[in-house]
Amino acid sequence: MSFHPIEQAPGRLNRSELAVPGSQPQMFEKAAQSDVDVIFLDLEDAVAPDEKAQARKNIIKALNEVDWNTKTMSVRINGLDTHYMYRDVVDILEQGGDRLDLFMIPKVGTAADVYAVDMLATQVEDAMGLTKRVGFEHIIETALGMQNVNDIAAASKRNESLHFGVADYAASMRARTTVIGGVNPHYSVLTDADDAGNRDVHWGDMWHSALTNMVVAARANGLRPIDGPFGDFSDPEGYKAAAYRAAVLGCEGKWAIHPSQIALANEVMSPSEAEVEKANRILVAMAEAEAAGKGAVSLDGRLIDYASIRQAEVLVEKAKQIAA
Repeated sequence: MSFHPIEQAPGRLNRSELAVPGSQPQMFEKAAQSDVDVIFLDLEDAVAPDEKAQARKNIIKALNEVDWNTKTMSVRINGLDTHYMYRDVVDILEQGGDRLDLFMIPKVGTAADVYAVDMLATQVEDAMGLTKRVGFEHIIETALGMQNVNDIAAASKRNESLHFGVADYAASMRARTTVIGGVNPHYSVLTDADDAGNRDVHWGDMWHSALTNMVVAARANGLRPIDGPFGDFSDPEGYKAAAYRAAVLGCEGKWAIHPSQIALANEVMSPSEAEVEKANRILVAMAEAEAAGKGAVSLDGRLIDYASIRQAEVLVEKAKQIAA
């Protein structure tokens, strides 16, 4: 390991994250009663300009009055390039009570963007005498943000997670797609012809590189990497496939833009009973190997060593977090 320690963000359960428009207060109670881990009440893309002020009031009222149980509560503020953002931060911190856990900051492009919101939040918290400091979730959804993702991830002690905003990222990159988070048949490879002249088409994941870059930046700075939206909520298998790809890369959660996607995210982002059982067997086998003075041992025909312990501990800890 490097001599440089990585300080981990608070260990919140973040398998599923539900988007709820601040302009639709009738949806708040249903969201609160769902099985989602994190809720973000939205003031940005899901709210029309002439509804921004009322949506802000709706969110403040809901943070104070709705029973959100143990859910982590976030508010997606408007972008720094709008005149709504400062009032989002000030009013919600001053009037929203102590139920707010996170601000979700959209279209973060540079570390200076993070600094600006950090400075404003700090001033409000200090002026109000608030001891609870709001954390930050950052959506990486532009070419600029992806270029600066490493600096963004390290820009504030408030940082907790990075999210891949695939729709705006596609627009920023001028990508030839109009779907949100799905695959594209044109992003594929064509095999050489076999003896009979047949050729196979293998689809690829056009978001793989971008998502990997974001995951690396998140993990290198102790943050949670979270995959963003999948637009076709009538395609549960497509959603699960996208979530599994993200999980394999290291993401620990995915957005739900429809309540039907919550259970899918929780399922994919939770270790299975078989995985947890194997992880516990690895820990037992390595403890026995260490007692015998060995640094590695065979289990089920495979070599396991101290790296296997770290992998197993991650799964076991996640299972304990879910059970709690």
